[in-house]
Amino acid sequence: MTEQEDKKTVSENEKSAEALQAEIDNLAREYAELKEESEKLRTEAAENLDGLQRERASFANFKRRMEQDAMAIYDSSLADHIRPFLPVIDDLELAIKHQPISPEVQQWCIGLELIVQKMLNTLSEQGVEVIDVKPGDAFDPNTQEAITHEEAEGFEDGQVIETVRAGYKLKDKIIRPALVRVAK
Repeated sequence: MTEQEDKKTVSENEKSAEALQAEIDNLAREYAELKEESEKLRTEAAENLDGLQRERASFANFKRRMEQDAMAIYDSSLADHIRPFLPVIDDLELAIKHQPISPEVQQWCIGLELIVQKMLNTLSEQGVEVIDVKPGDAFDPNTQEAITHEEAEGFEDGQVIETVRAGYKLKDKIIRPALVRVAK
């Protein structure tokens, strides 16, 4: 090869090297831009995911609150609808308690007992419970209403002497407090 050909080859190689270096620089710049854009997108995706998770949690809390509110409204409505029937149960229980001794009415009295039991079972199926108060229990103003405070033999101050009228509750809500006589 001649000197001129060598210079031409060197010149072409230098141009190729410069072009290659320019291509490498260009690719490095594009890579840096893509990397920066990728980081921005990852950050944005993480922020979006975080926001979505917060919104999901917020919606789940909202849904839970709405279900609780709906259940509270249902329970309140149920209690309001049950309350008028409680005096009927009281009257039937009084009739049973003071039933005549005559054998001719025994079947009638048994029928009344079955009706009362059926009503109490129906209330129980709806979640209504009789407030259980026995003589000697401590008076609880949250579930009981004292109609008298009196001296009573065998009872200490603040103990229930007798339940005059049964009380009822639906879950933790008192529909009607028990009426009791309390010792003093």
